[in-house]
Amino acid sequence: MKKKKFALSDEEFALFRESVRGTKPIQQDKAVHSTKPKNKKISPERLLQDQIDASFYFSDEFQPLLSEEGPMRYVRPGASAYEVKKLRRGDYSPELFLDLHGLTQQQAKQELGALIAACRREHVHCACVMHGHGKHILKKQTPLWLAQHPDVLAFHQASKEFGGDAAILVLIELEDRIDI
Repeated sequence: MKKKKFALSDEEFALFRESVRGTKPIQQDKAVHSTKPKNKKISPERLLQDQIDASFYFSDEFQPLLSEEGPMRYVRPGASAYEVKKLRRGDYSPELFLDLHGLTQQQAKQELGALIAACRREHVHCACVMHGHGKHILKKQTPLWLAQHPDVLAFHQASKEFGGDAAILVLIELEDRIDI
């Protein structure tokens, strides 16, 4: 028989029993709620409208100031620069992936808008956008578009496991809201 590490002597056990005499067990009076998120039915019209609304932010003429040296990275003014460092280190893992291969610039803008809307709707904080190499058109434009969107906190070139310099990890700002 194994000896217990903190065994009570008979005297200590009697003292404990004396001190708790007359107490009653507490009855559970709290309601336990399900932690599963509700599956909301979203109409195709709303999805299309979200896509159009989100792509409204992307302009081909506006050129945000992005660093030319090192890996592609951006942090929104007023946001913590530490977020980009955490993206680079792999502290964030993307939950949604968007592949832009073979899309036109207009289609890519719409898909980026839909991705950001989906991230906010599904409460996804990090996403991966795979723009590829190709003729470097989407590779150059994608960061410029992302830097214009007000819900994008930061982005950084993806690590090798998520596409390397042919992809970008994006942090989306989420607000705690209740959709009615």
